[in-house]
Amino acid sequence: MFLSPERKCGCKGIRSCAICDNDNIQKDKGRQLDEFTFCPSCDMAVVETNIMSKEFHVHQGGFPFLDIEVIRDFVDENEEAMLVEEIDKQAWVLSQSGRRKQDYGPKVNFKRQKVHIGGFAGLPAYSRFLITRYNDLIRESKSLRPEFLPVELCNLEYKSDRGACIVPHYDDSWLWGDRLVTVNLSGATYLTFTLPTTDVVDGINHEFKRVQSYVPNICRGSFCVRVLLDRRSLVVVSGPARYIWQHEIRRSDIPIRRIAMTFRELSSTFSPESGNMTDEQKFGKKLLEIASTYPHM
Repeated sequence: MFLSPERKCGCKGIRSCAICDNDNIQKDKGRQLDEFTFCPSCDMAVVETNIMSKEFHVHQGGFPFLDIEVIRDFVDENEEAMLVEEIDKQAWVLSQSGRRKQDYGPKVNFKRQKVHIGGFAGLPAYSRFLITRYNDLIRESKSLRPEFLPVELCNLEYKSDRGACIVPHYDDSWLWGDRLVTVNLSGATYLTFTLPTTDVVDGINHEFKRVQSYVPNICRGSFCVRVLLDRRSLVVVSGPARYIWQHEIRRSDIPIRRIAMTFRELSSTFSPESGNMTDEQKFGKKLLEIASTYPHM
């Protein structure tokens, strides 16, 4: 549903942006954290100043940071230009924290765990080659991971003049499955991961102790992992990086316009199987059928 013209932003509750709370946006509310930088070549979170050779990936310090996959130059310049042009042909809707969005997927109420088809007619045709390419890479790598079958695409626009960001959060795991797949367009940014200071989900303390076994002097809540998302790159977030670490996009990491195309697959609860299926699996089967039509918008 489109917002009324008099509304200048889509923020609700504690969310804010440069439009509705400019004075506070200009202040640095965040704490200074020790930063580790993710190296996609060796799956390590390292102290950036300790990177001895980017060519040979010789690092000192840090810890393994698994279940993050970054593929640089996943699309080329011409493909990027085509995608941005096709995306901008459709209307943007105001979202929270200074963002604008386009949603292609079912209508969901996550708090009540209610979902229905709504007006979902399929993922847009311009996105089809991205999914084909990613699945080709899965097959070529001989990975044990199953084919990626998304049923939702959310395009998010970030611009610095709106104070756009996304606060530390967990993505839903009731409807959405393990892999969050994002194609990064128009501008580079950082995806920042932190461990909450309280045990809001299972496994946080265990994960901190794992990190501490590699970096003994580290304190809980005092550090973050920064993952560089180059322009035209693809990032896959899964496993502990998805379920235990919270992720965010900081306002300070949006120097120019950025568009994120995030695809989501079904959780095991909604993934159809052969034989007798639950109502949730039957609904998931219908979603997959609709999503795979890839209509021209």
